[in-house]
Amino acid sequence: ALGRSEGPVALALTRQKLPALDRGEFFSTSTGGLSRGAYVVADPAEGEPDLIIIATGSEVHLATEAHRELTDRGIKTRVVSMPSWELFEAQDESYRSEILPPGIKARVSVEAGSAQGWHRYVGGEGGTLSMESFGASAPAGLLFEKFGFTVDKIVSKGMALLKRQGEAT
Repeated sequence: ALGRSEGPVALALTRQKLPALDRGEFFSTSTGGLSRGAYVVADPAEGEPDLIIIATGSEVHLATEAHRELTDRGIKTRVVSMPSWELFEAQDESYRSEILPPGIKARVSVEAGSAQGWHRYVGGEGGTLSMESFGASAPAGLLFEKFGFTVDKIVSKGMALLKRQGEAT
């Protein structure tokens, strides 16, 4: 933010108590991608991912937990943190394709807000986990549960996409 000389800058911080992500376990690429709008947080141990989960902010830790569970089920999963669409869109095609390989159609976005705009990143075969109603007031954990922002929901959505793709081929 301090280095940006053109355009507005915003710092969106949370009051939630979130777990720290273990840099030894996650961040298969440099978090330097933060300045590029999106970067890979987790990848499969080997090979191309079957599924990409795209999340922002407080939802990234849910995506990493879903990554763990899907990995235990034998599903190769990538987690992408995408804090800025605008910065990501400003990158060249090779970087955008490196982060979101075009051949991987099973994609889920996780956004504790509207799904509007996320379809350009999940594509026609992907899905969104979002909140399309007015919010509520309660502790964050209760709200995430109430609105379906859970690891189980992300895993289920990802598995359903993979199943649907399997039926299409």
